[in-house]
Amino acid sequence: MKLYECMPHILTDARTRDREIRFIDGDKDESVLTFAGLWDRAVTLLGTFQARGMEPGDELVIFTRSNQDFVTAFWAAIIGGIVPVPVAVGISDEHRLKLFRILRQLERGTLLTESDLLERLKSFAHEQEISDISDKLQDNVVTENDIADDVAGTPVEVDPAKTAFIQYSSGSTSDPKGVCLSHNNLTANIRAIIEGADWRDDDQSLSWMPLTHDMGLIGYHLSVLAVGMNHAVMDTNLFVRRPLLWMQKASELKASQLCSPNFGYKHFLKLFERKGLGDADLSAVKLILNGAEPISWDLCEAFLAALEPHGLKRTTMFPVYGLAEATVGVTVPVPGSEYSRIVVDRHSLKVGSAYVEKAPDDPDAVSFVKVGRPIRDCAVRIADDDDQIVADGIVGHIQISGASVTKGLYNDNEAEIALFTDDDWLRSGDIGVIVDGDLVITGRSKDLIIVNGQNYYPHDIEEIIAQLDGLDLGKVVVSGVSSSASQTEELLVFVLFRKDVDSFREVADEVRAAVGEHAGLEVDHVIPVGRIPKTTSGKVQRAHLARDYRQGEFDDVIAQLAPIPADADSLDEDPLVREIEAICREFSKERVIGPDDNLFEVGLSSLTLTEIILAVDEKHPGKVDISDLFDYPTIRELAKFMRR
Repeated sequence: MKLYECMPHILTDARTRDREIRFIDGDKDESVLTFAGLWDRAVTLLGTFQARGMEPGDELVIFTRSNQDFVTAFWAAIIGGIVPVPVAVGISDEHRLKLFRILRQLERGTLLTESDLLERLKSFAHEQEISDISDKLQDNVVTENDIADDVAGTPVEVDPAKTAFIQYSSGSTSDPKGVCLSHNNLTANIRAIIEGADWRDDDQSLSWMPLTHDMGLIGYHLSVLAVGMNHAVMDTNLFVRRPLLWMQKASELKASQLCSPNFGYKHFLKLFERKGLGDADLSAVKLILNGAEPISWDLCEAFLAALEPHGLKRTTMFPVYGLAEATVGVTVPVPGSEYSRIVVDRHSLKVGSAYVEKAPDDPDAVSFVKVGRPIRDCAVRIADDDDQIVADGIVGHIQISGASVTKGLYNDNEAEIALFTDDDWLRSGDIGVIVDGDLVITGRSKDLIIVNGQNYYPHDIEEIIAQLDGLDLGKVVVSGVSSSASQTEELLVFVLFRKDVDSFREVADEVRAAVGEHAGLEVDHVIPVGRIPKTTSGKVQRAHLARDYRQGEFDDVIAQLAPIPADADSLDEDPLVREIEAICREFSKERVIGPDDNLFEVGLSSLTLTEIILAVDEKHPGKVDISDLFDYPTIRELAKFMRR
């Protein structure tokens, strides 16, 4: 695969190929655009931009629901030296506010959108009394009503070192961070992805990932176009509504290259288990790139087993690693090889320490999928907290260097400085380890939860909770929040729940019990929320929920869920049982423990159980020891033992 000098050369080359892009907006709603047709449309749209006075270096915010309009606008900007800024439309106020913050950051930004979306944005800006944005939405906007189809634009020569487009990274809703990617960054990463995945011009790709996401845009449009591959782009909302259509279209198109993050497999399997895929044939699939969020080994296994009768091979599962600050791709496995994992002691994953292997059925075992080796022109190292390189097998911070790594963030010097080490390696924010030459991602440094001196990763706990009925991944968020009151980090579980608070109590009890049983942890608060905040690419924003908690947003619902104060009416008639019940309520936070509940199954940590026994011992010295709980695990049984 040749290295293109700059991005416009990719489309200039592609327009000579007899290839096409298929846009899938419904089962029977499809449109096809040839590579040559894309060039023609892009040049025409560039004419509108240039007629408005837009010049090279100006920014174009692309805010559209149409994948075809997005692709046309992106390339129109690229060939005109204009800097595209993709932003997901979304439906919440939070998405609109993120757009406004981006518009406010940009120096010479113009918004491309649909007229109905523009009216909604104007109305929202008026309601929120955001006057500076109202002005921008009045003057610096292009809608379908402004596009002329009779004036061709003039493509320009660009400097390969200049910014090609700005990629606002995941998780940056409240304080958007624009990752500036040069033409050099993009062309180097595109070549490396194509070679690393062994893509060919006679392959057929199909993706439902949004084009505002780096994997959807760079991986499954720019890269597949550069190699000269026919590709299909399915509307993301269509996949959400009809997940089976993903594989039905893969069969119909004989697609060889697919992709999906973790939650996509789960979403697909829910409906597949009820309806199946009929006679779908997936034998043409070579690879399914799996990235963008933590990869579940069990979910991969379930997905592969379910689709094996349809011809899907085990070697198709292709776990990869990347991030916006490194353009997108960082590591890939060897195409055609079976994916693999490591199974380790969850307590051995401290930065600077060697991981400890465990048997899969060990209660302290957690598995992580290997995500391959660095792609071309990219290097990866593992470092300790002081940025010192550690040996293979030692857990540490993942740092990246190479041609694909961004040179900086848009007008954010402070964040940019923190992004790099003193010797200019990119801090990924991820924790990992090198095993047999392959990278393994074990978590994110900012998401690490420390309980009683032990490290835990939120996704690990979320997978435990997701085993409960009705609590799938994506509906549960685990976060650690430092509390000045307790001087420790609190373990919080947020659950998507839209019924009344009283009916949530049973759910909260089940969550506590599951976490206590499977992770040995005690949850400080289980909190119902009306929605789970996510980035445009579907990643959960734990920091957003943690911030709301610190600011007291959930104080009222926590108070409603608090146990009823111990009184004579709510406690058992037996005086000793009643006394121990009151002690348990003192230490068990929001969990109400009944006289016949098994204390090992209600979500209490060993530390809390010890505190309860010590409190009992204070009132009844020498009567009970922590070891007695194994023989008498309920309050009533313990009381009887104490009397004897």
